[in-house]
Amino acid sequence: MVQYHYTKEETEKAVLVGVSSRAAGVTPAVTREHLDELAFLVETAGAEAVKVFTQDLEKPLTATLLGRGKLEEIRAFVEEQEIPLVIFDDELTPTQARNIESVLKGRKILDRTSLILDIFAKRARTAEARAQVELAQYQYLLPRLSGMWTHLERQRGGIGLRGPGETEIETDRRVIRDKIARLKEQLARVDRQMVTQRKNRGKLTRVALVGYTNAGKSTLMNLLSKSDVFAENKLFATLDTTVRKIAIRNVPLLLADTVGFIRKLPHHLVEAFKSTLDEVREADAILHVVDVAHPLFEEQMQVVNETLAGLLAAPRPTIVVFNKIDAFTRVEKEEDDLTPVERQNYSLDDLKRMWMNKQCGPCVYISATRRENIEELKEKLYEVAREIHSARFPFNDFLYEEGEAVMPSS
Repeated sequence: MVQYHYTKEETEKAVLVGVSSRAAGVTPAVTREHLDELAFLVETAGAEAVKVFTQDLEKPLTATLLGRGKLEEIRAFVEEQEIPLVIFDDELTPTQARNIESVLKGRKILDRTSLILDIFAKRARTAEARAQVELAQYQYLLPRLSGMWTHLERQRGGIGLRGPGETEIETDRRVIRDKIARLKEQLARVDRQMVTQRKNRGKLTRVALVGYTNAGKSTLMNLLSKSDVFAENKLFATLDTTVRKIAIRNVPLLLADTVGFIRKLPHHLVEAFKSTLDEVREADAILHVVDVAHPLFEEQMQVVNETLAGLLAAPRPTIVVFNKIDAFTRVEKEEDDLTPVERQNYSLDDLKRMWMNKQCGPCVYISATRRENIEELKEKLYEVAREIHSARFPFNDFLYEEGEAVMPSS
């Protein structure tokens, strides 16, 4: 009998590096929180973060980001532990990447941008998403090409060998520029097709689900549309925009699930996903989904609001949806220090008395996974959709009778 032996692929190990900057107002505590998110990104990419290195500087060094002593400390650790991968939380300039590689010889150097691009490439499902990711990868690669030809420096012979190297680099740059141009044209065609599709949808109210990555947008999409959009407790589980037609009290509307936002997302990455984000630009209303159980949910809200401000020419009616209330807890502790610490969920009344209810405009508190308080969300969404529809069709396209939307009789 033939026996089959399967070998499990070993998880790639990595160390993470972050820099606190007093000049930029990035405190060590903030750096640690950012590195926690970077560790989640690493896990999403399929690797394992085994150690974190941080350095507190007045401002990052132009040449190497970190001080030479810290780089030597990292080099000693990765050589001793045989760690192949070093990931920086900040985007590295081409010069910084080359200088760091010269110290950490034989180690693969990534920054947050290249890690996100790797995750995007892994998660892209449709031809459009793959083209968007490929465009972003080439735009990231283009200014970094020269570092790939440092092997020529080891050869001697002067001008005769130096020339072909330069020619090779220019050839690669030209090839990449041509590919970037072709991908932009391909995405422009997709964009034109999407514009036509959006026109064919008629005058239905369009609502876009936006939020920080892993806030629960796809789970909420599945719940409201009774569909089966891919959802997972990983960052950037959704790259492709999904649009579903739903009806609330017979008011029809289109609900679009979009790619999640994240801090330190480079401009060229946002630009590459232009056709995807056009669903947000052309939405009549926004559902801003927030993971209220995340310790930095306020900062995540700010990242999303800043991204939306850059995308939208004018504000849209927005409902802030505070999701995951089942995981949003407070500590209940007796005066006796020997009493075990217990965590209690906030009640809806407690949540509605918090600052978010006063400062975030229309908002609702839900748990998408446990289907808690979904009816209140539907009610708020119905009110917004009815207002938009009434403004668009003021002459009895729909008659609202006892809270129900019905077609007028002929």
